[in-house]
Amino acid sequence: MSDKFLYSLARPFLFFMDAESAHEITLPGLKHAHNLGLTRLIPKPENDPRSVMGITFPNAVGLAAGLDKDGRYIDGLASLGFGSIEIGTVTPRAQAGNPKPRMFRLPQANAIINRMGFNNGGVDAFVANVQASRFYQEKQGVLGLNIGKNADTPIEKAADDYLHCLQKVYPYASYVTINISSPNTKNLRQLQGASELDALLAQLKEAQGRLSDQHKRYVPIALKIAPDLDSEQIKNIADSLLRHKIDGVIATNTTITRDAVKGLQYAEEAGGLSGEPVFELSNRVIRALKAELGDALPIIGVGGIFKGADAVAKVQAGASLVQLYSGLIYRGPALVRECAAALRKSHSSLHSQIKQ
Repeated sequence: MSDKFLYSLARPFLFFMDAESAHEITLPGLKHAHNLGLTRLIPKPENDPRSVMGITFPNAVGLAAGLDKDGRYIDGLASLGFGSIEIGTVTPRAQAGNPKPRMFRLPQANAIINRMGFNNGGVDAFVANVQASRFYQEKQGVLGLNIGKNADTPIEKAADDYLHCLQKVYPYASYVTINISSPNTKNLRQLQGASELDALLAQLKEAQGRLSDQHKRYVPIALKIAPDLDSEQIKNIADSLLRHKIDGVIATNTTITRDAVKGLQYAEEAGGLSGEPVFELSNRVIRALKAELGDALPIIGVGGIFKGADAVAKVQAGASLVQLYSGLIYRGPALVRECAAALRKSHSSLHSQIKQ
């Protein structure tokens, strides 16, 4: 019995519930299935290693941050065949996030709106969960740890939160993502401004050097940015990334625009819109970044991947790797394999052309 068929049976039940309740049932269910050995039955993608940020990824399809904010479900999620797992966003102190309801499905648009607000148990609990996972203990694969700031930390003190989290997660991460692009923490996106970003990246780069010496291990840093940036903002971000020798950029987070979902139920809810409506918005940012960065640092493409061809389009736009989130909710775990197969085929075909 295929995972695609099983998910087609489970989806109506999950979609009958509100989005956050379904989320709170699905992840513990996946953990339980993994503990029973049932996830071994899910077919895994063929090996298709990619070297990005000095790390070897077993395939080019990763899990985007946000699905597992506290790192409680790493082993179950890893069993779905991802080439990397990114967890978080985590903040220095535990916080409840925004009031419920705060997550809404828009099935007609294959979209989700969320205003979760970095709900998490704090960085110490996060690190303990990472350490307890077999994925970490047995060095089974690539683990990205995504960090942010607490909602009540003034924006001028934001760097302190990022530095605190970086120090805590550094020993356990394959790479660390700096999330400055969630629309659900007040003023957070201000950190994408030229002077604010310069100051933040300078401090993070200095801390990375210090931590690298301390732990005798270099852990790459990637910056996660928004899809709602104009050309000048993208150019400034690219310049800053190059100047501070940041290791990668993740494009993109959710959008605050609503053009693609106008008139639909929940379209006017506050929060970040993800899913198919973000596909072209994120591709535009990826193309613009690629034009500025060339091959100087890699781009990880996220936003609106619902089929293998979408993953290929992200790579054609300039991404080295892709990540999934909303597509996984709508399509189920078979999407991981479909995207990995499409990227493997596209990669092989490109290499054949180069040889000829």
